[in-house]
Amino acid sequence: MSPNSVAPGSVRSAAEVNEQIRALWLRAGGTLSTQERAEYELLVVEWAAAIRGAVVEAA
Repeated sequence: MSPNSVAPGSVRSAAEVNEQIRALWLRAGGTLSTQERAEYELLVVEWAAAIRGAVVEAA
């Protein structure tokens, strides 16, 4: 993952993670390298966890 990524277990909002996902796609020009694909997959997992956390908080 990129050097400015947050360590596992840290809490970021879904919006923050989504912003990083969008930035990754823009930097990649729409085609992800193997390394970028791995970063993307980690970000999607983090985004899903943030969404689940937001749903639980709203309940």
